Amino acid sequence: MTFRSSLAVTAALMLSTAIASAQPMVFVPEGSANTVRMVNAETGETVKRITGLEAVHGLSGAPGVPYLIAGSYAETDRAEIAELTQPEGVSEDEHAAHHSAAKDDEPIGPSDAGISILSVVDATSGKVMRQIEVPGAVHHTAVSPDGRYGVATHPSGDGISVIDLSTFRLTAFIPTGGMPNYAAFGSDPDVVYVSNAGNGTISEVDLEQGFVRRNIVAGSGPEHIAIDPDKAVLYAADADAGEVLELSLGDGTVLRSFAIGGELHGMDLSDDRETLFVAGRGEDKIATITLADGNVQTAALSPEPYHLTNIPGTGTFFVSSRAEPKVWIIDEATMTVKGELSIDGVGHQMVALP
Repeated sequence: MTFRSSLAVTAALMLSTAIASAQPMVFVPEGSANTVRMVNAETGETVKRITGLEAVHGLSGAPGVPYLIAGSYAETDRAEIAELTQPEGVSEDEHAAHHSAAKDDEPIGPSDAGISILSVVDATSGKVMRQIEVPGAVHHTAVSPDGRYGVATHPSGDGISVIDLSTFRLTAFIPTGGMPNYAAFGSDPDVVYVSNAGNGTISEVDLEQGFVRRNIVAGSGPEHIAIDPDKAVLYAADADAGEVLELSLGDGTVLRSFAIGGELHGMDLSDDRETLFVAGRGEDKIATITLADGNVQTAALSPEPYHLTNIPGTGTFFVSSRAEPKVWIIDEATMTVKGELSIDGVGHQMVALP
């Protein structure tokens, strides 16, 4: 064997070992703690804590996309906002140029909106790459599957911010409806769906053209949503009504409704998209909906199950508590608690990446 071929074999072995040892990573925003906790999904071990993210609530990513988008629920008046902290790895000239350009540009979004911060985070290292001023407190965020767009919902501004992830710039503010809550992508990376809790609709937003194509009626107050792009259906938690609605993305009709009871919050689909998991905050329970036959099963979980995220490839999902600083690891097959993580603050919009 030649020296060059020996090196090739060694490199291949190192790569295969690295892939085999890779574990799914869960990112848990800790709200008032101003941090995001990086957790090994298999062991529950905290790998790192990402700091400098004030009042972080919305957090999103996508498989194969190198960035996470973290949104702050804190808001500062436009007239009083100070210079942003220079992110690590960004030169002083780059930082100054960004703020000079921002000041010369016309403000994007409602003129009376406060300023919140949307942070672009490297999904591998946890380094904060950029921080972007957006109009109003950020509730939830979403990243397009092709990594082109970042989206943030602004309940106080009745619209969404759109970030170009190739330039890290705010490019548009698109009005959607009353109190936009959650955002999710389907099969088209140029289209995002936004739940409007204030007027009972789901907005289908064309990000390329910058406008709402249509509004779909979805109960009285839709909040968290999940999408099965292959079947072209959207699931919306009509939170206060205690129901989950299944809507056709083709014609916008309600195909089925599932009664869970109590105030609902987070939800997510299983790996095969045959089961929907739901957090029932109001009645201290979690629910599974078998989508083939609509069967609903519940299990007690206390106190106040809140955000919920499926962890691909593990047969588990994570559920945070609104009342206590912890996250439960739930076995999907048995709906029992496999483990528990102590965190700082409240766990909000969690992200799981392979």
